[in-house]
Amino acid sequence: MVRGLFTAYTGMANEQKRLDVVANNLANAATIGYKKESVTNQSFDDVLTIKIRDESEAYNDRPIGTMNLGVKLGEAYTDYNQGSLRQTTNTYDLALDGKGFFAISVLDKSGNSSTKYTRNGSFTMTKDGYVVDKDGNHLLGEAGEILIPTDVVDVIIDENGDIYGDGNYIDTILLTDFENYDYLIKFGDTMYELVDGGVEIPSNAAIRQGYTEQSNVNVVKEMVDLIAITRTYEANQKVIQSIDKTLDLAANSIGKI
Repeated sequence: MVRGLFTAYTGMANEQKRLDVVANNLANAATIGYKKESVTNQSFDDVLTIKIRDESEAYNDRPIGTMNLGVKLGEAYTDYNQGSLRQTTNTYDLALDGKGFFAISVLDKSGNSSTKYTRNGSFTMTKDGYVVDKDGNHLLGEAGEILIPTDVVDVIIDENGDIYGDGNYIDTILLTDFENYDYLIKFGDTMYELVDGGVEIPSNAAIRQGYTEQSNVNVVKEMVDLIAITRTYEANQKVIQSIDKTLDLAANSIGKI
């Protein structure tokens, strides 16, 4: 194998992954509660290059330096920094000011329920009085799925998550935080699930009724990264094209002499 072809290929594969991540960030720049993703990369370790039995060296092996074998993909990670808050004045629009997540009860296709976590606080109330997200998943309180009496006119949710209907206490919104966010894996665009080994801790976030937390994606920065990725990808393409022309010359021109 021509080493330069492989090195350029690893660079193109790495930039393609980065491009996918940036494109997904831009697509969700207006998604409530979305958290930006990034990907790491790392250069392969340098290896020793040796000239083997060359006539000009009296057929003796001689080290001539080091050579890099390209770049390898690292891990994709999530930036959990808080996005800006936007006022909506809607009763069931809730934003978290601080670290933590809403707990959501999600049903799978088999009807089994599991708990997911989200910063997307755009909720509504069903005709039965349940507080749900846009997909119909139920918001959890300390007493289970939150149920608002349908005859309640005025609903107030304070910064501690206590819910009052016409002045009467109903439930407290369940907020959860985690010791290590590395134990969270993404579920959809704005929800997460906790894997084995993750530890839940109480959240100190304050709830802002009538607000939503916006995506923490910086569109300008993502566009700059997109341009840089495109140029790097093209540079690796040109390396492959140059090597291809050299091989073509060696095989079809010099080889005929």
